[in-house]
Amino acid sequence: MKVKIRKGDTVEIISGRLDDKGKRGEVIRVLPDENRIVVQGINLRTKHQRQVQTQRGRTVNPGRIRFEAPLDISNVMLVCPKCSKPSRIGVQRDESGAHRVCKHCQALFD
Repeated sequence: MKVKIRKGDTVEIISGRLDDKGKRGEVIRVLPDENRIVVQGINLRTKHQRQVQTQRGRTVNPGRIRFEAPLDISNVMLVCPKCSKPSRIGVQRDESGAHRVCKHCQALFD
C-alpha cells in the first residue's frame, strides 16, 4: 500500500494512548514497509541504558533515554496547511505529476 504521509508533514493523533490523543506533531520518519511513522514528541518511551565499554576504550553513558517510538499510520490524520483541520487526502493528477489534495478545501499539500 502506498503511504500518503511524508517526512515533514504535520499530523494529528486520532486514536491510541489517551495522553497522546488529539496532539499534533511533525513526522520525523516514515517506515512504509511496516506501515508505521515516527512523530516528534508523540509516543515517548523510556529506555534504560546500561554503561557499556566499547573496544576503543570509550564508554556509553548510562541512564534513561527518552525516544519517540513508531506508531501505526492508521492512528494519525494529515493536517491541512490551509484550513488547519485533520483531513483525508486525495490525489490529483495533471501534466506535471500527481499532487496530494485536501478533501475539505481542495488545497494542495505539495
